[in-house]
Amino acid sequence: MNGLRSSLLGLAASLLLCGITFAQNNPPANANTKSTANGGVATKDHDFMTKAAQGGMAEVQLGQLAQQNGESQQVKDFGQRMVTDHSKANDELKQLATQEGVALPTSLDAKDEATMKRLEKLHGAAFDKAYMRDMVNDHRKDVAEFKHEAKTGNNQAVKDWASKTLPTLESHLSEAEKVAPTAGAKSAMSERNNNPSSTTAQQH
Repeated sequence: MNGLRSSLLGLAASLLLCGITFAQNNPPANANTKSTANGGVATKDHDFMTKAAQGGMAEVQLGQLAQQNGESQQVKDFGQRMVTDHSKANDELKQLATQEGVALPTSLDAKDEATMKRLEKLHGAAFDKAYMRDMVNDHRKDVAEFKHEAKTGNNQAVKDWASKTLPTLESHLSEAEKVAPTAGAKSAMSERNNNPSSTTAQQH
């Protein structure tokens, strides 16, 4: 009887030890967790790459639309710069994704798709105003997100790309803030002036 009890106790202890070992080897999922689905890249970095890819595609398509529907030459020129700069950044991101084994989206997200449809209906001065307001707001968010990734990302290659791309985005923001008032997009500028703690763009 004592032998049976000892065997049962030994079995229970072994099961408990196995459970502890499994828990140690399988921590809860979080932003830093790497998964095969992400190509071994931390979820946080993967999400950044996905958002950057969709945002970059949107900037190119909106830039092309600005050259078609815009009225001001400044707005058209800004749109051309968006096409040129973001096409280059998009290509670099695709190369990085291939290197890291990450599959990037090939279509816009719902928000950017809605923006495209809204701006496609506008022409001339009305387009210029709406487009430049969006460009100021979008690039403020982009600068903040790229700064955050450059400082806190887990994947060094992704962090390096964010750091490399950041000055271009800061320059875009600076230029957008100069062009926006000429297109009548004063609300975007007044928001900036009323919020001095917001991100300060650097001219490059």
